[in-house]
Amino acid sequence: MEEGYRSGESHAFRQRCQLVLLKSEGRTSEQVGQLLKMHPVTVNNWLNRYQAEGIAGLATKPGRGRKPVFEPARDLEQVRKAVVEERQRLSQAKLLLEQQLGKDFSLKTLKRFLKKLSAATNASGNG
Repeated sequence: MEEGYRSGESHAFRQRCQLVLLKSEGRTSEQVGQLLKMHPVTVNNWLNRYQAEGIAGLATKPGRGRKPVFEPARDLEQVRKAVVEERQRLSQAKLLLEQQLGKDFSLKTLKRFLKKLSAATNASGNG
């Protein structure tokens, strides 16, 4: 547990290890919650998960968080086609893609995806 607290990969994992260590010192869930800026119920939830699954239970499970709007494998060709058709007006390409894909997204999201594609293409030597 000490090792996980000192060198865990994510801040959240280190904090959860610290939570278990503080509870093992005999502190209350309220005290631990105040120290870690967590609700006492959250402290107890993590303790229950630790007791059920061990240290692996303190890791954040995959699939958490918002899913990406664009996936290169699925959307690459449609995005390229729309950008080529509307190369002077990215906002028009965005509107076209929203209709084709049935998704709402910001212009900034589209620009971020294009930048990521550009970086991947340049890194692979194909661009």
